[in-house]
Amino acid sequence: MQTSLRPLVFWPTFIVLMVAVVASYVDLDAFLASTSALNDAVLANFSWLFSLGSCYLLVMAVIVYFSPLGRIRIGGAHAKPLLSRLRWFSITLCTTLAVGVLFWTTAEPLYHFMGPPSSSGLEAGSSDAMTFAMSTMFLHWSFTPYAIYAVPALIFALAFYNLRLRFSISSMLEPLFGPGVKRFAGLIDAVSLYALVAGMASSLGTGALTLAGGAGQYLGGETTPLRLGVIIAVIVVTFVLSAASGLQKGIARLSSLNAILLMVLGIFMFIIGPTIFSLALGVESFGIYLDNFFSKSLFTGAAADDKWPQWWSIFYWAVWFAWAPVAALFLGKISQGYTVKEFLRVNLLYPALFASVWIIIFSGAALYYQANTGVDLHAILNDRGVEHVLYELFRELPLSGIWIPVLLFIAYISYVTAADSQTDAIGNLCTRGLTADSDLNAGITMKIIWGVIVGAVSWVMVSFVGIDGIKMLSNLGGLPSLLIVLLATGSLWIWLQHPERLEAVPTPTRAEKD
Repeated sequence: MQTSLRPLVFWPTFIVLMVAVVASYVDLDAFLASTSALNDAVLANFSWLFSLGSCYLLVMAVIVYFSPLGRIRIGGAHAKPLLSRLRWFSITLCTTLAVGVLFWTTAEPLYHFMGPPSSSGLEAGSSDAMTFAMSTMFLHWSFTPYAIYAVPALIFALAFYNLRLRFSISSMLEPLFGPGVKRFAGLIDAVSLYALVAGMASSLGTGALTLAGGAGQYLGGETTPLRLGVIIAVIVVTFVLSAASGLQKGIARLSSLNAILLMVLGIFMFIIGPTIFSLALGVESFGIYLDNFFSKSLFTGAAADDKWPQWWSIFYWAVWFAWAPVAALFLGKISQGYTVKEFLRVNLLYPALFASVWIIIFSGAALYYQANTGVDLHAILNDRGVEHVLYELFRELPLSGIWIPVLLFIAYISYVTAADSQTDAIGNLCTRGLTADSDLNAGITMKIIWGVIVGAVSWVMVSFVGIDGIKMLSNLGGLPSLLIVLLATGSLWIWLQHPERLEAVPTPTRAEKD
């Protein structure tokens, strides 16, 4: 199978990123003012659509699961799985939200506990603010974000493997709009790629700062551009080699190691931490989350002119949607051989339940120490940053001298496992000629190129400019990605009415050119 570069996907993304880096370096204040204004406008004018869209995808996933479509096998009735269920689950878990869950589940509840929405009437630091904080964690980090990833990934998997359409985000739209949508394939893929690459650069920069902060406890001194450069280089080399070694080797093995380490860390905190308090608060707050699911999901703050949803829930939805289309390519690619029901369990239900247990353990511990001990984690959060909350929490536990270095290693592995799957998807998206019957490997050159680009952009931004600009550039991709994903669900509605269209897998044909 002949493959080649897709220039209309590769070059626009590359040029826009380079222009952004140069513009931010030349005049940072003007750059930040422009990106902030655009970001605020998107969140303010489309908050209703982000809230409605995220809730809609979770409802859509439930409908599909219990429909006749749930029995359809991805790739056809005789398709063989690429991965075992356990390996499939570990990859899904560790390539989506593992990095954020690791640090934000201890830091974010402190924000909500000590600063609930102004329109809620809750007193900061009160018991009601505590249950609000905990229930909000379930909203932000469990079922809804996984639905934002899982639904488009399912659409792509069925379009690619069952309908034998191209390895392109536009393939999710073709059942709805017909073959004519191929004319816009390059534009659709380029917009989605830009959002993901900017997001990867932001995530890598944030990860480097996190690791540099942890390493600084042992190395001493300030976090310098050289130290950040070394950390970013090590991460980039690792995830590029992992992605280049293929799905069955690097990505699968690192994901399995990451999943095991996360579970060991969670078990340790569960046993040593405030177990009974966390369980009681978690159960109570999960009930509040379920009881108020729709009101929490659709809260925009418009009536009371409350900006809290734009700072938190809607901001998160924009981030998840910005990453969703390209993430869907990777999650869809590894799902061959399983039924739609199995897909939704492994990509939505099981990871969301894992995240919920993690929230109970770690968010519960953070809130306990803030409310019932002399440790002011909220002050540490404000003074020193998100990553230091988790380190400080572990200092209050036995064996902290052992666990903090382990924590640093887990953070490193978490960033790598998320990045290698994204690099794999990016390389495939920029390559012409990939089909369901090829080995779906873009080759090491494309992965090295994007690894170097992402690493260079994140190093320049975090060392000399600041990470906020690239974060906002990524979030701006959330709006077009939201529209792409919502339009793509039209394909699901068609398949819900005519599941038989997915059962007769057509004979493979030569890949069409872009």
